[in-house]
Amino acid sequence: MNSLSLVSVIWFLSEVILARLLKAKESGKNYDKSSLRILWATILLSIFFGIFIIFTGIGHLSLPYIYLYSTGIAIILLGLLIRWIAILTLKKSFTVNVSVSENQHVVKNGLYKIIRHPSYTGSLLSFLGLAIAFNNWVTMVIIFFPILFAFLYRIKVEEAVLIEAFGDEYKEYINISKKLMPVIY
Repeated sequence: MNSLSLVSVIWFLSEVILARLLKAKESGKNYDKSSLRILWATILLSIFFGIFIIFTGIGHLSLPYIYLYSTGIAIILLGLLIRWIAILTLKKSFTVNVSVSENQHVVKNGLYKIIRHPSYTGSLLSFLGLAIAFNNWVTMVIIFFPILFAFLYRIKVEEAVLIEAFGDEYKEYINISKKLMPVIY
């Protein structure tokens, strides 16, 4: 098993475990608006079609494979690290589906001091790393951009729920933090 396969298996299994263990209990109202399903479907389809393109030979980059491969693995690992730091910072408030618990509050420490969705930033970095490791520009586009748009939809859904739950406090937090990337966005 090569290092990309090993990292990908560990990454996938960690997400499956998160999905099983950290799903909020269903309350009367569904806040998720199918964003989790859309996200998973987009991820699976994008990766499938991205890998398919590799086998067609279209879009192969002429850069030495080892550089992009190693860079991609490093970015995947950095993304996983950021995601897990974000999850551990939220503790019990982290769930895989969009929800707000009774005792929940707006977290503004750690990574959340500068970005509102560091777990999504970490995930997106990991998907970017995966796309880079494949050494194919068409695959990079097919994997990264649909997944980015699925995450942006999810963030829109989640932020609407957080504004409804926390009102002005969350609106103020929006004004002092970036969505996904420090200083930029």
